[in-house]
Amino acid sequence: MASVHGAILAGGGATRFGGRPKGLERVGGARILDRLVAVFVEALGAEPLLVANAPDAAGWRPGLRVVADVRPGAGSLGGIYTAILEAPAPVVCVAWDMPFVTAGLVRALARGLAGYDAYLPQSDGRRGVEPLCAGYGPACAPAIAARLAAGDYRAIGFHPAVRVGILPLEEVRRLGDPEVLFFNVNSAGDLARAEELWRHASYR
Repeated sequence: MASVHGAILAGGGATRFGGRPKGLERVGGARILDRLVAVFVEALGAEPLLVANAPDAAGWRPGLRVVADVRPGAGSLGGIYTAILEAPAPVVCVAWDMPFVTAGLVRALARGLAGYDAYLPQSDGRRGVEPLCAGYGPACAPAIAARLAAGDYRAIGFHPAVRVGILPLEEVRRLGDPEVLFFNVNSAGDLARAEELWRHASYR
């Protein structure tokens, strides 16, 4: 566990959120970014890397190491690739619009990297897994680079080239409600919903 790093992915233009930095919005009185930093410190014992392209990103949380995408314009996969190279891997990556990711989930993903190159939690989402809340080992770097070179920016497009493990949905449920754990804030409506979820005692 001590060899696993953390990374918060802050890429994207937040076009569905009026262009405002999503991770700087507050849920339960705390910024989503600060919540995730605290989760990584609890789970892995160190502050995470922040992958962000905004020119003012270094001022979002002074002291946090900030790096820009090494392959700009490559979407979420480019953010994952950057985290693998810069964190460095093995690394657990979490998108910065997910306010309810827990230390228990991060630890479970970190443990899964002992046996796999990529370790993702199963979910009820459209992909069936959550690539923006997942663990990635060093073998993923050349596999992702090959897909980026081919113009394939799918977040799971490189999976056939590496050993992929899945944290089963029943195990995810032991850590919390998947619909809450993987909830992401993309709009003002989502932010209001996140505030409602936070008020539930189980997620304070």
